[in-house]
Amino acid sequence: MAPRPAWKGYLKLSLVTCAIELTNVVTHAEKVSFRILNRKTGNTVKRIYVDAETGKPLEEGDEIKGYEVSDGDFVHVEEDEIEAVEIESSHTLGLDGFVEKSSIQQIYLDTPYYVSPADEVSQEAFAVIRDAMAAKKMAGLARIVLYNRERPVVIEPLGKGMVMTTLRYDDTVRRPSTVFDEIKAAKTDDEMIDLAEHIIDSKKTKFDASKFDDRYEDALLELIRAKKAGKKAPKAKAPPKPSNVVNLFDALKKSLSAEGGGKAGKSSSKAPGRTKAKAAAPGHNRHRSHRQHRSRKSA
Repeated sequence: MAPRPAWKGYLKLSLVTCAIELTNVVTHAEKVSFRILNRKTGNTVKRIYVDAETGKPLEEGDEIKGYEVSDGDFVHVEEDEIEAVEIESSHTLGLDGFVEKSSIQQIYLDTPYYVSPADEVSQEAFAVIRDAMAAKKMAGLARIVLYNRERPVVIEPLGKGMVMTTLRYDDTVRRPSTVFDEIKAAKTDDEMIDLAEHIIDSKKTKFDASKFDDRYEDALLELIRAKKAGKKAPKAKAPPKPSNVVNLFDALKKSLSAEGGGKAGKSSSKAPGRTKAKAAAPGHNRHRSHRQHRSRKSA
């Protein structure tokens, strides 16, 4: 069964318009979920609205949304009044500009949705917009009203369809400097960088999402199966303690050896076992000269 669309409306490029629908990329259908129970009776419980002043539960239909304009003073707003609020982006994704997708920093990307034509009549116009963006290797910027909020979005071709990703507003994103400015500048050693590069090379792979298993979900299911069978909950395995790294250079050499790339750091083997990050190891200058010679040659 095809998933239900999360939104239906129109995609517009200048005077070209086509009907589209959005479908959630992510599904949580397979995830473990828990219900809240009464510990004494085993019955499920339900949430009810309670008047904060009187403590009495509200009757069905008595609740209403309110916007606080001053302390304790609210403007009442009905659900149908909220639903009646419409702007152009409530029903139309207007492609206002185009950018290279790589120019959008990762920190601004939020939630993805598949974009597909809503009917047969719209397929030709949809394909024209999609293929034009693919040919120019560009992504479109637009705005959309989703879940009672207008959100900026980026749209790009994806196979026979497109994918739309909502973007975070600039004023909601913390600047990297607010966190990274606390990181002190460190002078790194070329040979240690070389060792780290060899470790990275030895662990190169291709991205395959199917290889990622939810191990926490598996552990929850193991707990549930044990409880259902009347057994004790499985004991948690103690996580391996990280080794006490006294010497970073030695730790890198051991890591490289463990990854099966021990031959890669021959020049590094001459370095003394207690070389510190800030001190150059024997052979370090020769190594650096070799790197500089390579860079001049490649230039």
